[in-house]
Amino acid sequence: MSRRPVEGPRVAVIGAGSWGTTFGKILADGGAQVTMWARRPELAQEIAEGKRNSQYLPGINLPRGMTATHHLSEALEGAEQVYLSIPSQAVRQNLKALRPLVAPTSVPLVSLMKGVERRSGLRMSQVIEQELECDPGRIAVASGPNLALEIAREQPTAAVISSTSQETADAVARRARNAYFRSFVNTDVIGTEFGGVLKNLIAVAIGIVDGVGYGENTKASIITRGLVEMTDFAVAYGAQPETLQGLAGLGDLIATCQSPLSRNNTAGRLLGQGYSFQDVVKQMEQTAEGLASVAPVLQLAKEVGVEMPIVEQVKRVLDGTMNPRDIAPHLTTDDDTPRGERTQNGQAGGGGALRRALQRALDQFRDGGRGAARD
Repeated sequence: MSRRPVEGPRVAVIGAGSWGTTFGKILADGGAQVTMWARRPELAQEIAEGKRNSQYLPGINLPRGMTATHHLSEALEGAEQVYLSIPSQAVRQNLKALRPLVAPTSVPLVSLMKGVERRSGLRMSQVIEQELECDPGRIAVASGPNLALEIAREQPTAAVISSTSQETADAVARRARNAYFRSFVNTDVIGTEFGGVLKNLIAVAIGIVDGVGYGENTKASIITRGLVEMTDFAVAYGAQPETLQGLAGLGDLIATCQSPLSRNNTAGRLLGQGYSFQDVVKQMEQTAEGLASVAPVLQLAKEVGVEMPIVEQVKRVLDGTMNPRDIAPHLTTDDDTPRGERTQNGQAGGGGALRRALQRALDQFRDGGRGAARD
């Protein structure tokens, strides 16, 4: 008499774009039974029956452990964890529909989103807490150097899962891992989320100078000074500087800035080639979160007195008041007064913290994860 295979835990992923679908694959390849929610019935059918998402992940075969539906209640039925992958500017309206279905439960809610709400300036975890009226300890965020198509092709990478509750972070990290995807954990939600938001803005700047035709020196300078801006901003809002030097900060910044797979890099490159902001939006099939986050991030920076010259210049290019060719020279010619490299928050030991963070990550991989998983 044959035995039926033991099914893995049920999880739901709300949103079936490239990243949502990829994360569903990560979870299914880790042993979970995954139900995707897709807004369009035809996409749900393609995922459920064809095990493909040809629009967002062309050429990728999805696991048998993934299915999909366009009914929210069906997607959430029996789910032990819920992952949210919705464009940041549309998340609130989607959460209103989600509230009656998840409010009676205590399941972890995991944000896969990297943006701030344009109207309020709130991080995605704050919008989730506000709209779902839930304990923040139920909420986790996932971030890191995670280009969807590379991961869907099972190229190894790592991410960080962050929650104010260590228990929630650990539970999500145990679920979100497999042979090619490793999850570390921390409790610095502010730093983890802002790292994922701010690197998109620097990636737009890198795309702009790439589109103009500047070379590697220019891009390396912007990445380096961009990390300073990211750290100053996040620390001013309560983040730990080491978080910005980890997977959610430096790691994500490098991946997003240097890859043609990055939507934000692509949007910037089109701007650098002379396309208007409106033309770029029309050409982009998927959301480039950095474009929507520039204005609210600069407003938040102003409120805490943090200078972000690179992001300011991105805004001027978007507004059409700066020639894209002028974004990089401002790194060298704006002010004749010599300035130190240290960040505004005075972290003189930043380089040491960076070395320690990289060494810690290397040690984790060397010992096969036997130590405590911390980002």
